[in-house]
Formats: sequence, C-alpha cells, structure tokens
Amino acid sequence: MKNITTLEAGLVLRIILAITMLSAVADRFGLWGAPGSNGVAWGNWENFVLYTQTLNPFAGKDFAEILGGIATFFEVILSILLLFGFKTRIAALGTAFLMLLFALAMAISVSLKAPFDYSVLTSAAAALLLSTIGKTVFAVDNRI
Repeated sequence: MKNITTLEAGLVLRIILAITMLSAVADRFGLWGAPGSNGVAWGNWENFVLYTQTLNPFAGKDFAEILGGIATFFEVILSILLLFGFKTRIAALGTAFLMLLFALAMAISVSLKAPFDYSVLTSAAAALLLSTIGKTVFAVDNRI
C-alpha cells in the first residue's frame, strides 16, 4: 500500500476546507433545505443575518446583513481558490484568518464551547497547515 504524500494530503485539505465553506454558504441560501429541516443551520438568508447579528451584537440588522454579505463573499472566493489550487498559500491564510474571526465572535457572543462544537478552530488549524505545505497535486499553482 502506497503512503500518502504531503502533496496529496494538501489536496485533501484544500477540497475539504472549500466544501466546508461552500456547504455553509449553501445552507444560508436554503440549498440544504428549509429552516428547521434536519441538519439545516439557517435555511435562508434572513436566519443567517439574525445569526450574524447574534455573533455581532453591536450590529443592527442592516449592518449584520453587510457583515454576512462580506463573510459570504470571502467564503465563496476562498473556496474557489482552494478548489482550483490557485494562490493556495494566500487562500489558506485567508481561510485561517476568517475561521479565527468566526471562532472569536462565537466564543465572545455565544460561548467558549461553540467554536469547538462547530470545528471552526479545527478548520483554522487545517488552513494554517495547508498554508505551510506549498504545492499540492492537481493545482493551478503547479502550472504557473
């Protein structure tokens, strides 16, 4: 049996981090089901904005909508970069920073336990590890 290499492990990290963020984005647009469905956190944009407001209690609804939009934008962009393996180190560092911001907001506004329950810190650590790997297999970075 062949041992997995760092290049292959990096590919797995890239894909899993991207899918994790895209899954959260899909949830806030109702693609995983309606609010209250099994396994659905938000189910629609309105519920996501309310959750964003919970994490940022200083924010009114309008500002929470802007913050939610910014977070969603970066989750989509970073996911695409990771999936294609383009600017992987920068995308991984951006992902780690975003996850750490989420973890901090959750720890302050919800509970210290929340970032652990949702594996936000694990995602941040995986992204930091990915940023140190360099090149991975099946990456645009290898072509340029």
